[in-house]
Amino acid sequence: MKTIVICSGGLDSVSLAHMVAEEHQLTRLVSFDYGQRHRKELDYAAAAAKRLGVPHDIIDMRGIGAALSGSALTDDIDVPDGHYEEETMKVTVVPNRNAIMLTIAYGIAAANGDDAVATAVHGGDHFIYPDCRPAFTEAFDAMQRAALDGYADVRLYTPFVHRTKGDIVTAGAAHNTPFAETWSCYKGGEKHCGRCGTCVERREAFHLAGIEDPTDYADPDFWKAAIAAKDGA
Repeated sequence: MKTIVICSGGLDSVSLAHMVAEEHQLTRLVSFDYGQRHRKELDYAAAAAKRLGVPHDIIDMRGIGAALSGSALTDDIDVPDGHYEEETMKVTVVPNRNAIMLTIAYGIAAANGDDAVATAVHGGDHFIYPDCRPAFTEAFDAMQRAALDGYADVRLYTPFVHRTKGDIVTAGAAHNTPFAETWSCYKGGEKHCGRCGTCVERREAFHLAGIEDPTDYADPDFWKAAIAAKDGA
């Protein structure tokens, strides 16, 4: 299956890229610059493409991202600390981001004769991000099949949509993903902050998978308090 992977440079998408490279035919990585404050993640996506020996497309969506205002990822709004499943994390939503990215990726796949577009949405995203849920991915795939009917046959590949981030770590390890060469932190500092929702989720995922986390966090122990606070809420 000739497959392109939407790759942010984060743990999930880089693990997916390594898995696709071993299990299918990885043809390229596609990344998006939508004006995110943690734009350094794109450097990690570029490194993954080079490591896997495939082309890397970076799509400039900064004009679109500027119009999708109100998110802590694109505006001058503080990224909250804590667990992903807290209500405060909804400020990290960029409206319709995945739908826009997937639409572009499907077009690239169709233009290049690819069979599938792979994205690393997973069960842990469902609480906050509506465009990561199975109802969305299934409906989107059906819509795109209609949009390309008679021109191309491209499917959506979402192997983690019913699985946890811990499962992604397990799969990434099985496919020799260099976890230290991925970037998750929404704050985009010199090192992972260890406090934002994606850092807490990353640290928790390694713990649940029973795999050593090679990430250098500014606050390596905060995740425990964040999970305790979430569970006690």
